[in-house]
Amino acid sequence: MSRIGKLPVEGGKATLSLNDRVLTAKGPKGELTLEIVDDVNVDFSDNAVTFTPKDESKRARAMWGTMRARAQNMVHGVTEGFEKELELIGVGYRAQMQGSAVKLSLGFSHDVIYQAPDGITLASSKPTEVKISGADKQAVGQVAAEIRKYRPPEPYKGKGIRYAGEQVRRKEGKKK
Repeated sequence: MSRIGKLPVEGGKATLSLNDRVLTAKGPKGELTLEIVDDVNVDFSDNAVTFTPKDESKRARAMWGTMRARAQNMVHGVTEGFEKELELIGVGYRAQMQGSAVKLSLGFSHDVIYQAPDGITLASSKPTEVKISGADKQAVGQVAAEIRKYRPPEPYKGKGIRYAGEQVRRKEGKKK
C-alpha cells in the first residue's frame, strides 16, 4: 500500500478543478494541468483530490503514488514555485542576462546563449550564479540540466557548472 498515494492533495491557496480526467491547478504563480492515467481513480471534493488504484496490478500501484506526487508538485508550483541555482566554477566562467536569455562564457571560442522556455524565469544576480525558477518542477529541473550539460564539473580541478551545494568527487592527479 502506497504511503504517499493514500494522502489527499489539499488545494490550499490554489484552486483545483477536474474535468474528463484532467486536473487543473490555478494559483498566483500560474496554471498547470495534469492528465490522470487510466490505472488510477480520482475523487474530487472540497478543493481536495484523493487517488486510488483501479486494481492491484503493479502499474496501477506505481501510478497511484506517482499521480499523487505530481498533483502535489502542481499545487506547490502554482502557489510557491520551484527554484534551482547553478554555480559557475572556473577562471573566466561568467553568466550575463540578455533579456530573457542568459549568455554563458564557458571557455569555448564562442559564448553560449540559452533562451528560457515559456514559464521559466532565468536570473543572474552574480556573474558566477544562475537562478532558474518556475511553477513546473519538471521544467525547472530540465532547464537546469540542459544548462549544466554545456560544461559539467570535471573531477580533477572541479571546474564547470554545478548545482548550488553539489559536492563534486575529486580525483587525485598524476604521480611523479
